[in-house]
Amino acid sequence: MTSLPVRSPIAPYFERAPLAALFLGISSGFPFAMIAATLTTRLAQAGIDKKSVTLFALAILVYNLKPLWAWMVDGVRLPLIGRLGQRVSWMLLAGVLVMAAVLNLALVDPADSLARTAYAAILVGLAGATFDIVIDAYRIELLEPRQLGVGAGMSQYGYRIGSTAAGALALVLAGRIGWAGAYAATMLFALPAMIVALAVGEPARHREPTVRRGARAALAAIIGPFVEFFTRQGAGAALLILAFILFHKIGDTLANLTFRLLFNSLGFTNDEIALYDVGVGFWAYLVGIFIGGMLYARLGLKRSVTISLWLMAVSNLSFAGLAAIGHDNAAMAGAIGFENIASGIGGVTVVAYFSALCDLRFTAAQYALISAGASVLGRVVTGTSAGRLIDAFGYVDFYILTTVVALPGILLFWLLVRLGLADDAIGSAGTRTAAEVEPGA
Repeated sequence: MTSLPVRSPIAPYFERAPLAALFLGISSGFPFAMIAATLTTRLAQAGIDKKSVTLFALAILVYNLKPLWAWMVDGVRLPLIGRLGQRVSWMLLAGVLVMAAVLNLALVDPADSLARTAYAAILVGLAGATFDIVIDAYRIELLEPRQLGVGAGMSQYGYRIGSTAAGALALVLAGRIGWAGAYAATMLFALPAMIVALAVGEPARHREPTVRRGARAALAAIIGPFVEFFTRQGAGAALLILAFILFHKIGDTLANLTFRLLFNSLGFTNDEIALYDVGVGFWAYLVGIFIGGMLYARLGLKRSVTISLWLMAVSNLSFAGLAAIGHDNAAMAGAIGFENIASGIGGVTVVAYFSALCDLRFTAAQYALISAGASVLGRVVTGTSAGRLIDAFGYVDFYILTTVVALPGILLFWLLVRLGLADDAIGSAGTRTAAEVEPGA
């Protein structure tokens, strides 16, 4: 008897669509890094007080407003370059906008004008959020349903490569040529997604926008994606799903945007941060993504997501331990390693699930709603009160608090599974292949 060949478990990662997702992730990761951890370090080194530094997290909130204009990426055809395709043309436009916004942020000096720095950071947020809208829609439509887990993993690999490499490059160059030159050098990270769009072209599962005329039709185009999402399984089920989206990552987000403040307070140098936070964190995250892929394949959606939610919550306790120990490189490496492994696992399982929730008619708008909702509460709380909470309770109790506030998200997912809604909420992006998508449908 002739035995059938056994396919390598890593073979799906080398298919065209997942490889494209890797490069899309690289470009997606760098704008956020420029106004998150990297800008936090830049402001702290410029002598800006802790409360003002954490308030800059509000600039990141622009990412949570992207559902307001995401419908344009689905339905507005760009003049001239629109001939290249809906997704390709928007990818090129958003990439250029990101490069211009990062260059503008490079040219401002926080010590001279904190207000101008804030405006520049907001512009990076606007351009980066638009870039994210296009990249997410392109990725979901390029991947077949069977590839969503692998594609999510490759996208997370790319995201971490982009954010880590851009952040490390900025830190290293800042000490040698200044922050302006460091920021300007990171603009090149926008190119991978733009090149992928030109090389691969329009995704096979993408549906060209329907020409709309009149105010009523325009309003329907704006609210249609959200109406479909909230009516697919009934309002009650949709609200429970939305509640999970809102709360599942609040503890993780609240903790992550304050790590650089902790490192600065404990006296870690730029080189130590680059080595441990960037270096160790990078490899630990890659390990987490690999583990997440195995968990997703072997345990299925519900169990793998549940495990990742618990790990992301508990990982914050490692930073409470680091804060208690003080300036210790081994403790820093351990805390960063655990947190990044947990985040890598969640990056595969949760992102794959959220991608599958979308309807292919409204990919950009619906995923923008989901991804924005996934971190909005954590960012609001971080930007408005994290600095005050740290001053009031200290770092140890603050990170214990971030673990406690992660528990409602775990409970909500348990309810979704118990009620059968975790599976029932899956949209056409999680079920229909390119061959099953009717043009213009």
